Amino acid sequence: MIRLSVLALLLALAPACAQAGDAGAGRKRASACQACHGMDGLSKLPEAPNLAGQVEIYLVKALGEYRDGTRKNEVMNVVAKDLSDTDIANLAAYYGGLQIEVLPPG
Repeated sequence: MIRLSVLALLLALAPACAQAGDAGAGRKRASACQACHGMDGLSKLPEAPNLAGQVEIYLVKALGEYRDGTRKNEVMNVVAKDLSDTDIANLAAYYGGLQIEVLPPG
């Protein structure tokens, strides 16, 4: 049953991730994102999420939803409305490709 649910989820997300992103182009496009999310993908504001190391498919889906208004956020809806599918794929490839290190509490 769980495998069927995972398969259904992947099929639902497939159209959103059909285009492979270019992380180098995403890095250049990310300059508009750095004020809140940082070039390193680590948030500079408490209300903005960290993007470094996020799953690329998730980032594509979230940006697409901000762009079409399905997901609501005053700033992100404005920022995302002019993003092309290529921009979204590239940004997702860049932020999703950033490596983060998780250390257990010492």
